[in-house]
Amino acid sequence: MNIKRFLVLALIFLTLWSCKKDDGNDIDVVPPRLLSEVIVENDAEIQAYLKTHFYNYEDFVEPIDEGFDLRIRIDTIAGANADKKSLFEDALTQVIKVSSSDLGLDAEEVDIEHTLYYIVAREGEGTNPTPVDSVYLNYQGMRLDGSVFDSRLGTPVWFDMQGSGVTGNSGVIKGFKEGIPKFKSGGDIIENGDGTFTVTGSGVGLIFMPSGIAYFSGSAPGATYAPLMFEVNLLATNTADHDQDGVSTILEDLDGDGNLFNDDTDEDGIPNYLDTDDDGDGILTKDELGDTNNDGVPDYLDKDR
Repeated sequence: MNIKRFLVLALIFLTLWSCKKDDGNDIDVVPPRLLSEVIVENDAEIQAYLKTHFYNYEDFVEPIDEGFDLRIRIDTIAGANADKKSLFEDALTQVIKVSSSDLGLDAEEVDIEHTLYYIVAREGEGTNPTPVDSVYLNYQGMRLDGSVFDSRLGTPVWFDMQGSGVTGNSGVIKGFKEGIPKFKSGGDIIENGDGTFTVTGSGVGLIFMPSGIAYFSGSAPGATYAPLMFEVNLLATNTADHDQDGVSTILEDLDGDGNLFNDDTDEDGIPNYLDTDDDGDGILTKDELGDTNNDGVPDYLDKDR
């Protein structure tokens, strides 16, 4: 673009901007709604859905038919299905406290209770991941109207649920992070001979979450303040050690509050789970995993050693 053309375009832009200001047509920015307000609506929506729908639970009665595709199918309790057991009857719950600051909001709401609902169609025969581990799974994300906004049912995907906190690797939404550990991974891995493999005994189920532990005012699911449900099939789990220092990531949460970013022993601005020298003594964490002075504090966290 030559200078003359650039100046002409700039002049046009400034003229339009000035006209907009003079006409008083500024766009009003609508602040996000309150967590405490939205959760009441979301929870009512989720409970109404759970009480009026059922899933194909008969298909998951052991022993499961070898030809069954392990898909969860949901329908309305009505007509010929009037006697079906509702999702609500099978649902288990976990209360998760959310503050506005957790979502980068300024409302100063603290510890607003959000209920996560989940249904275990098949528990799985492996191990439960922690909220900070990596998981390999098939999943599908839906709104309560049945519309799909994300799906990886055909091709499994690995998720680093904790992430490193940077753009592109910031982990998964809170509801997913807390919901996936309700299931166990699969057992034996069977090679199919064509480059693919099958996992036996994987954990299968549903997760229902209010928007405060999902995308809240974001439009990622195609709507703001939308409660969501996920169909999941957990195939495998990998215990995470993000900084490869010999200490699993879950053990780097020293205060056990679920927030790994506030655990920074040497106060160097790098949380322990990403820091290869947790106590800042110049010796790598992986080289001081013992407790030399037997004071109950491992050497890699002991500034007095």
